[in-house]
Amino acid sequence: MIFYEELARGSCGFAMSAIMQILMGTYFIARFGSEAIKTESPCACHQRGKDRNDLFYRGPVRFGFGRDENPRDQSGGRLADQRTETVDHQRADRRPCHGHGDRRSKLGLKGLNFYLVERKTESRDGFVSGQRLHKLGSRCSVTGELVFDNVFVPDENFLGEEIGKGVQYAGEILNEVRVMTGMNALAIAKAAMDDAKGYANNRIAFGNPIGKYQLIREKFAKFWAWYEASRTYLYRCAWMIQSKVPCTNECMMAKFHSTEMCMFAVEEAMRIYGGNAFCSEYPVQRYWRDAKFLLYGGGTHEVLCDYLGRVYLKD
Repeated sequence: MIFYEELARGSCGFAMSAIMQILMGTYFIARFGSEAIKTESPCACHQRGKDRNDLFYRGPVRFGFGRDENPRDQSGGRLADQRTETVDHQRADRRPCHGHGDRRSKLGLKGLNFYLVERKTESRDGFVSGQRLHKLGSRCSVTGELVFDNVFVPDENFLGEEIGKGVQYAGEILNEVRVMTGMNALAIAKAAMDDAKGYANNRIAFGNPIGKYQLIREKFAKFWAWYEASRTYLYRCAWMIQSKVPCTNECMMAKFHSTEMCMFAVEEAMRIYGGNAFCSEYPVQRYWRDAKFLLYGGGTHEVLCDYLGRVYLKD
């Protein structure tokens, strides 16, 4: 957690790419992949002197990847007729994907499975890259479209211990994803306000550094209190995960609390900089842009609040 928090202070996009690679990519290969799949991993290929185009197994395509257009047979199945997904790391060779094993399934989310889908080549079916997308923030990670056109996936690319447990497997690591997203929020908020502190101590207005004025000091006081509360809550959740204490609700609340704290911090940092915040020469605008991504990673706040509200009313 400490390493990730420090990594995110340098680059939100790189930190999120690293953690999604670990939690939503390599994790499923290591846990469920066959020996044949594991021997084709980048590390194994490198040890054998064989090159691969991808450095990592990237995170899964967005959940609800698609239903079968053809009945599943003994050798494999087709996950979708035509579908385009927006993902990070567009240049990856292989991706864990969510999909139904049978188009006739009425189980909905409960019937989803993980499959390893590969890039299309002359000798195999698979996905192809679409257009690259240019983001507001987190620009160091490549984001673009992957196109699935009635892709055939062999049975040996199924990832799991039994059919229909894909959502359960994803849910088992969502606590880590949410805590890591919260850590990213801590890092961005602290970096933004540290820069704003230096600016407030050196920017002279009406004969004094602007940090001498009460309304500027109030911004730092509110941030400090909110930041310490968020950090304490996140590390408590990290301890609960490590100790295998059930903490789904706690991780949701910690992610929500820390990200809203970050939104407050970057907005207040922008106000401290005044008009200079609108200039790309100052780093505060990058913190503001990067922070926006955190509203969606690990679950949108509308979804989290809807779920938490239902749980609270039920209890």
